[in-house]
Amino acid sequence: MRQSIALFGAPAPGRCVHVGDRESDIYKLFCTVADLGTHFLVRCCIDRLAGDGKHTIADEMAEVQVKGRHRVGVRDANGVVDTAVVELRYRRIRVPPPIGKQKRYPALVLTVLHAWEPDEPAHRPRIDWRLITDLPVLSPAAAVEELRWYAMRWKIEVFHKILKSGCGAEDARLRTAERLVNLIAVFCILSWRVFWMTMINHTVSDGEPGLALATAETMLLDRLVPEKGRDPPGGRTLSTYLTKIARLGGYLARAADPPPGNIVMWRGLSRSPTSSSAPPSPPIVDN
Repeated sequence: MRQSIALFGAPAPGRCVHVGDRESDIYKLFCTVADLGTHFLVRCCIDRLAGDGKHTIADEMAEVQVKGRHRVGVRDANGVVDTAVVELRYRRIRVPPPIGKQKRYPALVLTVLHAWEPDEPAHRPRIDWRLITDLPVLSPAAAVEELRWYAMRWKIEVFHKILKSGCGAEDARLRTAERLVNLIAVFCILSWRVFWMTMINHTVSDGEPGLALATAETMLLDRLVPEKGRDPPGGRTLSTYLTKIARLGGYLARAADPPPGNIVMWRGLSRSPTSSSAPPSPPIVDN
């Protein structure tokens, strides 16, 4: 957290919101945020003490009425798209330090935001997000904004998965930090492109191929993965070519299949045009 603030310079702390999952639910982190003048948004792992310390956050939140509802687009484990309706509750709560640490840390006034899906879906776990932040939440619109910030965390996790598993960043055997930094910088661009192509196929599938691919790339894909039968009435779309890339990575492209994910996309992009399958990439080493 300190390093990210330093990268932005002196005016940065108030502009930064540090988003973390449940492993970031640490009282010392909350206090450090206050000392640095920055902000945080963390998913709760602990039902902390609240108020005078004789009850918990859950006790206070149980008294809060539903203040709004929000529709959330989700996918189940099979990639099937669904819409969840969550109830929003939020309250500003005094949070004392954990027992045994009252002399080390001050009490903080924080906002607790609870997004709860009242109906249990049959094919996926219900949404139950309990978030805590130093930022005020004064309206349902502000609550939705912070939910969207937290939801972005998963996309960052996927980006790092592509960086490590797809590009093999952790397998590099370079001898100097400078060379490793240069390599990771290139891998970040590649990882972003794989992730972006996967996501744009979900949202703008009927767009022009030029949104994501150069003419030379579409021509190469037409050679590697020729179409069977006539083109559809609207012509070949962006999804047509991104699906070709996924098919190179093992995607079957059956009618009932969900859109291709990141794994088949990076396999397709890394496949050699002269081979029938993508061999594992050797580690990058210094000669």
